[in-house]
Amino acid sequence: MNRLTYIGIGIALLVIIAAVFAPWIATHDVTAQNLLTRYAAPSAEHFFGTDALGRDVFSRLIFGARISLQVGIVVVTVSGVIGIFIGALAGFYGGFVDKFLSGYVFNVFLAFPGLLLAIALVAFLGAGLGKAILALCVIGWVGYARVMRGQVLKVREYDFVQAARALGASNMRILFTHILPNAIQPLIVQASLGMAGAVLSEASLSFLGLGIPPPAPSWGTMIEESRSLDILYNAPHVLFFPGIAIALTVLAFNFIGDGLREYLDPKQRKR
Repeated sequence: MNRLTYIGIGIALLVIIAAVFAPWIATHDVTAQNLLTRYAAPSAEHFFGTDALGRDVFSRLIFGARISLQVGIVVVTVSGVIGIFIGALAGFYGGFVDKFLSGYVFNVFLAFPGLLLAIALVAFLGAGLGKAILALCVIGWVGYARVMRGQVLKVREYDFVQAARALGASNMRILFTHILPNAIQPLIVQASLGMAGAVLSEASLSFLGLGIPPPAPSWGTMIEESRSLDILYNAPHVLFFPGIAIALTVLAFNFIGDGLREYLDPKQRKR
C-alpha cells in the first residue's frame, strides 16, 4: 500500500478515537450556551472557538464524529448486506432473475441521482437520524449489488465451482461456500468508499435541514449555521473546523479504498 493509504488510515483512526472517547475528550457540554462568549476566537479555553450560541466548537466537533461514523457504519453494513444478497442472486441464477433485478430494479434506482432521492425520502419521512440512515440505505445498496453481480458472473465459471456442481453440491452451498468468499474482495473496497459517501451525504442532508435536528452536533448542521457572510468574515472558525473535519474524513476513507484496491488486485500493485 502507498503512503496516502497510511495517511488515510491514520486520519480514520483519529476520527474513530475521537468518536469512541468523545465524553472524555470534549472539554465542554455540547449543548451548553453562553451568549456572552458567542463567536469567541480559538483560545486556551475554547480550542476551536465558539458558535452563535456560545457553544464550544471543539466539543461539538468531537461529538459530531460519533454521528458521522454511526451513520457511515450502519449505512455501509445494511446497504452491503442487501446489495450482496441481491447482486449474488442476480449473478448466480441469471436468466429472468438477472434480467428483472439488473435490468429493471437496478436501473430504476440508478435513474435518480442518489442524493436527490435521499432528500426526497427524508423530506417525506421527516428529519431524524434513523430516517436519514434509512434514506441513505435505500440509495446505497445498488452499488454493492452491481459489483457483486459482476463478481459472481465471473467466479461462477471457475473450475472449482463447476467441480462442486458436478459433485452434487446444492445451489446455496455453491453460492455461499464457494462463490461468495471468492467474490467479496471488491466489496471491501466498495465499503471503504461507501463510508466516505455516507459521511458526506449525512453532512449534506444535515446542511439542508433534513438530517440530524438541532441541538445534536452534526458537522453538516454546524456548517449550515455558519453560512452567513457576516459570520464568515467575523468568525471564520465556525465554518473552517467542521469543513476540514468533513473533508479529511472523506479523503481518508477514499485513500483507504484506493489502497485496498491496489493491495487486493495484484495487477494494480506497484512493482
